[in-house]
Amino acid sequence: MRRGPASIALLLALAGGPAFAQKAAEWRPAWTAAAAPARFDVDAAKAPIGYQDQTIRQELRMGVAAKALRLRISNEVGAEPLTLRNLTAAGPDGRIVPVTFGGAREIVVPVGVALVSDQLPIAVKRADLLSVSLHAPGPTRGVVRRTAVRIGAGDAPVSANAELHRRQSFISAVYGQTDKPPAVVVALGDSITEGSSATLGAEADWPSVLNRRFEAACPGAYVVANAGISGNQVVRDGRSPNVRARLDRDVLSLPGVTHVILIEGINDIRHDGDPANVGRSAEEVIAAYRQIIARLHLRGIKVIGGTLTGFEGSERFDERSETARKALNAFIRGSGEFDGVVDFDKALQDPAKPLAMRADWARDDRLHPNDQGYTAMAKAIDLSAFNRPGAACGPTASRR
Repeated sequence: MRRGPASIALLLALAGGPAFAQKAAEWRPAWTAAAAPARFDVDAAKAPIGYQDQTIRQELRMGVAAKALRLRISNEVGAEPLTLRNLTAAGPDGRIVPVTFGGAREIVVPVGVALVSDQLPIAVKRADLLSVSLHAPGPTRGVVRRTAVRIGAGDAPVSANAELHRRQSFISAVYGQTDKPPAVVVALGDSITEGSSATLGAEADWPSVLNRRFEAACPGAYVVANAGISGNQVVRDGRSPNVRARLDRDVLSLPGVTHVILIEGINDIRHDGDPANVGRSAEEVIAAYRQIIARLHLRGIKVIGGTLTGFEGSERFDERSETARKALNAFIRGSGEFDGVVDFDKALQDPAKPLAMRADWARDDRLHPNDQGYTAMAKAIDLSAFNRPGAACGPTASRR
């Protein structure tokens, strides 16, 4: 029996087919921390880096309004299996929910592996805090970038008033399930992006400030994922795998990425503390930039190049590295190979000393910005450069 268009449409609707199907909810990163090898302190008695029979509590600011959440635990660059127990999470209502993985409360994460939790029945609004706790029986070393954590002894709750520490931990992402998925902007870089010199717990790093700017200009349309790692390099491995080696894990694995802001290369071109051990040439870094751009463009992701900020006055400043920095900034500004440019160098430049960062916006090392410097970096980003159909920011947004 032949069926007309109306009958076919009715059958598709009853079957949940495309004729009347609603768009399914999607997952987006609500918070991220790039995987990074454990850091070893020379004076372990003074500043132990690992955990031994301790509970770690983190308050994570959600960048996505979501009706459910999932956690991602990383051991992708770890050196030994990772054992964690009694993971819990609590949303803004304070209700504590057990975090399970295939129903299990204890997990052993093999080297090279990341695990995604079962779905958590926690609803959050954008900018809500998610409190996550986990017990590390130890000895265990954190294997994601440094973040603000609170630490308590044994397998016991940790007070919300416990002292904050800047330490590596284990959560590499929180995913939020949302009916209105935002575009994802990844901030890809080194310590200046990680926010290692921002006030601990103040969310003053430039990706966090940018996230708030996006929300004020175009609510719910964008979320910024921080993929910065202290000491990271573009060309060679340092404390962590180089940018090209971690691109799949820290950028391409995230759902919904539309843009990447790349500011990295300072650690490549400087010497390693001995002026005889010179850094990489500008040509080597530019070749790596081109590879990063090409791979991201294959996924339809736009790449915004951030100029390298001045560091005259820092302990590793020399004429050779400054010449390389100028060459890299000239490429970023003038090559046309990036989809856009953020002139971080100009934003932080000292008018009286153009090779240096403004003293009132820099830390004492004259390499890293302080909170005011991070704010200036975020304000230097033109939000209209991220405009897409249905989500305009910046000058365009005021005409909507």
